[in-house]
Amino acid sequence: MTQRVELATVLDRLAVDELVTGYAVAVDDGDWAAYRALFAPDGRADYRAAGGVEGSAEEIARWLTSTMELFPMRQHLIVNRLVRFDSVDRDIGDTAHAQADYINPMRFAGEGTAPDFVCGGRYTFGLVRTPSGWRLHRVTVQEKWRRAPERAAGGA
Repeated sequence: MTQRVELATVLDRLAVDELVTGYAVAVDDGDWAAYRALFAPDGRADYRAAGGVEGSAEEIARWLTSTMELFPMRQHLIVNRLVRFDSVDRDIGDTAHAQADYINPMRFAGEGTAPDFVCGGRYTFGLVRTPSGWRLHRVTVQEKWRRAPERAAGGA
C-alpha cells in the first residue's frame, strides 16, 4: 500500500467516525435536520429490534421526533467501533460497514434528574461514499438489554 492510499484510508476512517458520532449527537440533541443529512438519499434505518420501526431517514426522523419527547435527557455513548472498507483493486472502495456498541441512559419526562431508563446494544452501519462525503445507507439497531424503573401499581 502506498503512503497516498494509507493517508486516504486514515481520512476515510476519520470521516466514518465523525458520521457515527454525528448520528449519536443528532439523536441526543433532537436535531432531526442533522439526522436526515447523515443519510444517503436512499438511506434507511431499522429500529424494530429495539421496539421501533423501519423506514427511510425521513420516516425514522418523524418517528424519533415523537418517541424522543418521552425522554428529554438522553446520551448515546458509542464505543468499540469496528470499520471495514470494501476494496476495489486494492484501493478503498465507495462502500463500508461499521459496527459499534452503545449504551444509552435516558430520563423520562417529568422524572428526577438521574437516568431511569438505560439500554444497550449494537448499531450496524452500511455506508456509501457520495459527492458530499460518506453517508449512511443503512442503520440497524440491535438492542441487547434494557433497564427500566419498576413502577408501583396505579401509577404511584
